[in-house]
Amino acid sequence: MRLNSTLALSLLLLSLMLGAGFVSAAAGFALGRQALKGVRQPEARPTKKPLGHRPGINDSETPILLKESEILATVLKRMQQGTAAGESFTKPKAEESVAVQPSPQSSPSPSPSPTPTVASFPFVSEDKDVRLEILGARRQGGSLLLDVSLQNESAQPIRFLYSFLDVSDNNGRPLSAIAEGLPGELPPRSDAFKGTVRIPTALLEDAQSISLMLTNYPDQALSLKVEGIPLNP
Repeated sequence: MRLNSTLALSLLLLSLMLGAGFVSAAAGFALGRQALKGVRQPEARPTKKPLGHRPGINDSETPILLKESEILATVLKRMQQGTAAGESFTKPKAEESVAVQPSPQSSPSPSPSPTPTVASFPFVSEDKDVRLEILGARRQGGSLLLDVSLQNESAQPIRFLYSFLDVSDNNGRPLSAIAEGLPGELPPRSDAFKGTVRIPTALLEDAQSISLMLTNYPDQALSLKVEGIPLNP
């Protein structure tokens, strides 16, 4: 008895599922048909005239080719009609299209530039009775040596700190320099003290001249400056 009830319930459920599936399929088909209503398959035959074709306008399958003489005649006729209506087809005058060329003038020959004057040794700078002289320049090994002289003609002793010695080339590049043989202090009304300033030639490169400036220590009240010292080979 219980087996018959279970079988009957299973068949009922299966019938309900099949009925629900059929109803769903019918509803989907109806919705799809309604959505595609009015949609037509495009024409695939090229020989058939397209929609919206006007009868009587180029109904022949083969295009009509015009002759070259007929095209030229039509263009000439339209040009003549435009001229008669007031359109101008005249070409510009030759003299209007020709640009006026300036008459060539002989350019004056450039005058020769004056030869620059090269200053010669010694180079002298003096400030507040203190005198600096650059006596000459020479090369020794890998260095350029400047022979210099310092003299104090004032009534006060003058001290120098040669780390303040400022040397640069004509391109404005600073150069490393070492003072040798010069005293750290000049007594009042002293004789001239001679020494050298050593500059590595590797720093000079394409320099043509150098400048040198020296001041006292510690107040830096002096300005002993020499410019344009030529570099002799």
